[in-house]
Amino acid sequence: MGLFEPDTNIYRNRDILREDYQPEKIVGRDEELQQYVSALQPVINGDQPSNIFLYGKAGVGKTACTGYLLSELQSDAEEYNVDLTTIRTNCEDLSTSYQVAIQLINELRPPTEHVTTGYSKRQIYDMLWDELDTVGDTIIIVLDEIDHINDDSILYQIPRARANGNLTEAKVGIIGISNDFKFRESLSSKVQSSLCEKELQFPAYEASELRDILRQRADIAFHENVVPDAVIAKCAAYGAKDAGDARQSLDLLMETGDIAVEHQAEQLTEAYVDEARESLEKSRVVEGINGLTHQGQLVLYALLMLNEESKTPTRARDVQPQ
Repeated sequence: MGLFEPDTNIYRNRDILREDYQPEKIVGRDEELQQYVSALQPVINGDQPSNIFLYGKAGVGKTACTGYLLSELQSDAEEYNVDLTTIRTNCEDLSTSYQVAIQLINELRPPTEHVTTGYSKRQIYDMLWDELDTVGDTIIIVLDEIDHINDDSILYQIPRARANGNLTEAKVGIIGISNDFKFRESLSSKVQSSLCEKELQFPAYEASELRDILRQRADIAFHENVVPDAVIAKCAAYGAKDAGDARQSLDLLMETGDIAVEHQAEQLTEAYVDEARESLEKSRVVEGINGLTHQGQLVLYALLMLNEESKTPTRARDVQPQ
């Protein structure tokens, strides 16, 4: 027998609990989906797509709903002979409109024809218009984590491209997704009027909605009768307490399942949920500390030492004597 062997008692498909899994049905977001469908309706009518701006905290279903509806939209577009192309880009590592434009060009070009920096912004935009017009018809560009873009040039240029004569064959709409409620306020008024043509706010999930999400995933991810309702309820309660974040609730359920596997148990238990929560909290603290600068870590260490000596709260000048 080898050192590793497959587990068959707890999980049926552990990947179902991961962030990148796209459920076949979205639960807990009926009202938001209805508004989203209405905003996407012009596509099926063959009209210019609306520009849509989604905002809400992390883990509240913005990206999941977008993926689900775009998949449905693509299927329906084929049925009604609408030529639809979607481009999805995460802007986490893209801080300028110039970088975003290059990324979009490379999404549309084969790898052997990718471009890099070295061109002027005007040249890059001209390349982008050429690529979009080559694709033609209806194009939806999804910019996830759009708030990472420090300048709003491209957020003005794309929505106005057809009116400005830069595009003749393509009708392009943008879907911008942001975790930052204040990002909209940072945009110029001319960008707000075009990019935020349709706005959708995603509120935090309530405990009952998180229970529905967790049960939906658990029924697929785990074997039958492995996850009691009490475990689902406890994971959902913690998730509701942690700002209504479905992602954290799913991480907690997965960690609980992993602990059950480690203990060679037949079921997940509430005690395992508590153990999993403590483990995840420790991991987040370690990750947070590792993400600090060296100076930040030194400040934290100084505060810990002062706390051990019962000298907190304290003044900044006592942490770092002048």
